[in-house]
Amino acid sequence: MNSRGPVYRALALALQNRDLAAEAVDEAMTRAYERWRSVSTYESQEGWIFRVGLNWARNRVRKAKREVPTASLPETDRADSLPDPDVRNALGKLDVDARAVVVLRHYLDMTYDQMAVALDIPLGTAKSRLHHAMQELRGLMGVST
Repeated sequence: MNSRGPVYRALALALQNRDLAAEAVDEAMTRAYERWRSVSTYESQEGWIFRVGLNWARNRVRKAKREVPTASLPETDRADSLPDPDVRNALGKLDVDARAVVVLRHYLDMTYDQMAVALDIPLGTAKSRLHHAMQELRGLMGVST
């Protein structure tokens, strides 16, 4: 399995921080290797690695906020994986849960079922999150439906 590149790019888009995404994918790939006997049986190893990386990064950011309550966190680094700066900017304005479903669906080309498994959420929640995220993106980009 050679999913590091696509998962890294997806995490960079979802997290809007390339350095954090690199660390997250490294951590997730290490965990996948340690648990490969069970991970290899999953329908979407990429989805599992994405979820583990996303959760690890969220925990890291939460911990950093607790450790430095008076200092602001450094400005996040924009992921340059999207050629259109308008899309990149609009995506960056979504919260991480919304970005995650958009990235999984439109960047990693996952089905609703795969998204639900990857994020460990019910299928209906995956559909709803993507629907609302896409509506918000359209609004941010001034696209009427």
